[in-house]
Amino acid sequence: MLVKRVVVGMGLTVLACLAAVSMFTGNLRARSAAESSWGFADSNLDKSCKPCDDFYQFAMGGWMKANPIPAEYATWGTFTELRDMNLTAMRTILEAASKGERTAGSSAKRGAGSSANDVNERKIGDYYASCMDTAAIETAGLKPIEGELATIDAISDRKSLDAAIAKLQREGASVVFRFGSGQDIKDSTRVIANASQGGLGMPDRDYYLREDEKSKQLRADYEQHVAQMLELAGDAADKAAAEAHTVMTIETGLAKASRTRVELRDPAKNYNLMPLAEMKSLTPEWSWGSYLYAVGAPAVEQVNVRQPEFFKEMNQELASVALPDWKIYLRWHVIHDAAPGLPERFVNANFDFYDKKLSGTKEILPRWKRCVQSTDRSLGEALGQVYVEKYFPPAAKARAKELVNNLIAALRADIPTLSWMGPETKKEALAKLEAFNVKIGYTDKWRDYSKLSINRASYAGNVRRSNEFEYARQLAKIGKPVDRTEWGMTPPTVNAYYNSSMNEIVFPAGILQPPFYDPNADDAVNYGGIGAVIGHEISHGFDDQGSKFDGQGNLHEWWTAEDRENFTARGDCVVNQFNGYEAEPGLHQNGKLVLGESIGDLGGLAIAYAAYEKSIEGKRPKDIDGYTPEQRFFLGWAQVWGTNQRAEAARLQTNTDPHPLARFRGNGPISNMEAFAKAFGCKKGDAMVRENVCKIW
Repeated sequence: MLVKRVVVGMGLTVLACLAAVSMFTGNLRARSAAESSWGFADSNLDKSCKPCDDFYQFAMGGWMKANPIPAEYATWGTFTELRDMNLTAMRTILEAASKGERTAGSSAKRGAGSSANDVNERKIGDYYASCMDTAAIETAGLKPIEGELATIDAISDRKSLDAAIAKLQREGASVVFRFGSGQDIKDSTRVIANASQGGLGMPDRDYYLREDEKSKQLRADYEQHVAQMLELAGDAADKAAAEAHTVMTIETGLAKASRTRVELRDPAKNYNLMPLAEMKSLTPEWSWGSYLYAVGAPAVEQVNVRQPEFFKEMNQELASVALPDWKIYLRWHVIHDAAPGLPERFVNANFDFYDKKLSGTKEILPRWKRCVQSTDRSLGEALGQVYVEKYFPPAAKARAKELVNNLIAALRADIPTLSWMGPETKKEALAKLEAFNVKIGYTDKWRDYSKLSINRASYAGNVRRSNEFEYARQLAKIGKPVDRTEWGMTPPTVNAYYNSSMNEIVFPAGILQPPFYDPNADDAVNYGGIGAVIGHEISHGFDDQGSKFDGQGNLHEWWTAEDRENFTARGDCVVNQFNGYEAEPGLHQNGKLVLGESIGDLGGLAIAYAAYEKSIEGKRPKDIDGYTPEQRFFLGWAQVWGTNQRAEAARLQTNTDPHPLARFRGNGPISNMEAFAKAFGCKKGDAMVRENVCKIW
């Protein structure tokens, strides 16, 4: 992924990037007055810094100085700036829909008989209106979750505990573990059931286990937060404090049995298909048959138990933890998950820990922004259908795919030249590249929301029904053929991804605009921006994870042993490079965690540069404002990653995210590129010229 939801970055089955379309006339971001006609503003630069000392600072230091982080954000960069603009665009749609007004141009495109679309537009309007109705939310108090709390209160034995867990999961509560559907990574034509570790209230298992002072303080803060929320729900202060300690004890047990973020990146290790009889032996205290029936799963004979050791611990806790303690744990998670839809006292307390303490955010997002985000999460394709009508012309798809094809062609030309890869592996790599599926803008088959009931009476009720709808939709896939038309992101999303089991790269409409691509900008800047992003997604098909999947999306070793060894050695170089980057004193990037994204950046830049060089063969452009075409290419790359980030957010990202910090992404890959050194006259010994060069493509 080029970018994560909250922080800038890229990932395994989902990677973020931007695509470009010269015919895209609906750009939300207008060029600033300071920005030059070639797509890069001279004011971005910090000319006090030499490009060979710190190119990221040189290229974007001026922008970072002029763009402090808004109080309601933990990170502010070109990605978040575009997302913020996109929220405004969606707000226009939703406010019109909430008033019963059609958006501009929609009636002409749909005609008079588009009843399904009209219903969807009413639903997104009603959902948004219910979220904005704070008076109704305050009046309702805890009524929206009274049913869940009553279910928990009624627990009297193990059978009713198990039934409550199933019911709460079905309604969207993240309790004990995760269960859902997923593509079978060894048979990509079918969907199977997956059971995974979960049940934690903090971002990662390490937050419960690390012994440094900051981690200890965050644990204390978390326990205090749990107590505060339970007290807000009506418990006496001393009782709430004791209950919070119970929650921490249960979650710490689950955390100890959970795999690390690095371990979760190994697809083979997380594939453990088990018949139900074997699962019964693994967890004798848990009835999978009763559970599957209770959550509404179709009949299954096997489940992929992704982390067996976690479920062994879950089994132990089910046997040893007292029922009253389980009731406390479940009650906490119901309140926590429902908090955004509850009265302001819950919303603010939730913000205080999860945003202020964990990420350093100073102020909560305005209500309308939170409501836009919530509508996109629950009704993303209903909102997205209107969004693309308003902001993304159909002709844009063809132009964007053309640019993607140029990048694929560059890698197709590169693979045969690789000295470290043998002919057998090259043949398979080219076959996988030819099998890539490219999705641009939006789906060709919109999701059917007709069975989802939405009204203005209760925002929390709409969220719960949306969760139930999506959970049931996911479980209904089990045992059926894979739908390769389905998208994993909504059209307005400012992000993109590569899916290894689908062998596809996907670029939603929301990200197909400046600064990643501008039809009026210089080609060099566009290739350094959107070109490198597209190359990044393509490279994910051949990173340390994606390279284990074949062209059909099956986990299959198609490399020779020698070539795999060569590839791993080159990957180890990248691991060592990023291990050396220090986020703060004593906290380094985890090279193994960020390996896939860093390979994506390194490969994406190399592919994009090769594609650009080929595009100017025999017609080399002139210098612009004193910058050569090659220099403009790398300025286009740096422009994508310009970011300011609060220390707390940088720490959270370093601990949990497979995407490196923006400043390391900006400098890391180009410091390995001879083309960069040549473009800016960097010499051996300069900080931007690595002595131990990492090179894959």
